[in-house]
Amino acid sequence: MTAPKVSANGPAGLGPIFRGLQSRNYRLFFGGQSVSLIGTWMTRTATSWLVYRLTDSAFLLGVVGFAGQIPVFVLSPLAGVYVDRWNRHRTLVVTQVLSMVQSLLLAYLALKGTITVGEVIALSVFQGTINAFDMPARQALVIQMVEQREDLGNAIALNSSMVNGSRMIGPSLAGILIAGWGEGLCFLLDGISYLAVIYSLLAMSIAADESAPRPVRGAWEGLKEGFRYALGPGPIRPVLLLLATISLMGMPYAVLVPVFARDVLHGGPHTYGFLVAASGLGAIGGALYLASRRSVRGISRIIIAAGLMFSLGLLGFSQSRVTWISFALMLPVGAGMMMVIAASNTVLQTIVDDDKRGRVMSFYAMAFQGMIPFGSLLAGGLGSRLGAPQTLVVGALCCLIGLGLFARRAPALCEMVRPIYLKWGLAATETSAPPVAEIRPPREDALP
Repeated sequence: MTAPKVSANGPAGLGPIFRGLQSRNYRLFFGGQSVSLIGTWMTRTATSWLVYRLTDSAFLLGVVGFAGQIPVFVLSPLAGVYVDRWNRHRTLVVTQVLSMVQSLLLAYLALKGTITVGEVIALSVFQGTINAFDMPARQALVIQMVEQREDLGNAIALNSSMVNGSRMIGPSLAGILIAGWGEGLCFLLDGISYLAVIYSLLAMSIAADESAPRPVRGAWEGLKEGFRYALGPGPIRPVLLLLATISLMGMPYAVLVPVFARDVLHGGPHTYGFLVAASGLGAIGGALYLASRRSVRGISRIIIAAGLMFSLGLLGFSQSRVTWISFALMLPVGAGMMMVIAASNTVLQTIVDDDKRGRVMSFYAMAFQGMIPFGSLLAGGLGSRLGAPQTLVVGALCCLIGLGLFARRAPALCEMVRPIYLKWGLAATETSAPPVAEIRPPREDALP
């Protein structure tokens, strides 16, 4: 049972930029996740700083990043099959409880003063295994939280603003807490913060048939069906490939930020926290821009422009030796990264069949989060050999190559996606949209 809309322009007249919050379930999710994600970013920041403090090794930073993300790559395809069979709402409750346990274990070991890099790696693998199920379940459930399909893109953009708002606040708080009390307090506060999202999930009103689509025939058959659907000649594959390229070669820049903060800019935990926070601030700006759009038209152009912003910002950051310039360059890096992720998510969520949503979003998780461990390991290894600045140059150039290949496919992608958007009325709100009669339908064999 869903709640009625609050207003045509969003709750309490806040305007169309917040129209996704019209849905009660999504408002609950947004509020609970906003609190929990601040704690999550505190833990990520504290973990990186802890490992670098204990080891002075860029390579081990990469190893820890690899350990936390590799389960997503390995397990996500199978997890997506089960997400399409299980009750997604209950699945999310379980994953959040397990994540709380993981953070509290980190806190216990760190506050005792006995924590080792091996224990950090083991707990990172545990969290990565949880995330392999949590990410597709959470992404697939969003469409059940949002009452109006045309508000889905807005809700995804608000999700990104929530993630990156937390990313701006969490690392800043972590820098202060680490400097004053150590990493253990960050882990403890993160564990407590999970209570907010668990409460919000339990307070939702989601019918069982809404959160659990019809089951697939079997795990292996469901997995093969998902691969055929996602990697066939339709519009899903090019989006996943670009996202995988940027995740592999560009996003692991975060692994090397502690190196830049301490060794390149000659700062400390505060410098590190503010670099990550600056990236989060840029991401919020990008998210609010996407949330303000009333239509999904032109979203492939946004993906290309955002990819350019991210890659060029990364190149500039790699060459900066001045702290305030590095802070400034983190803004386009964060904005571009977020817009690529959110715009790709919007494309996939609005074109995928509901009964395959869990599997497609598991491939999204595999391309987004699953490639990051390999990138983290690569960045750590190259960082030890070439140095952090040169490693970022290599990654940014590879992202530009992938972006060029995607740009060549963009016209065909738009041609394939347009009939689906017209079917759902998702492109009709743009004043510049051509009438349906003027749109030439794609060839029948080009449709997904």
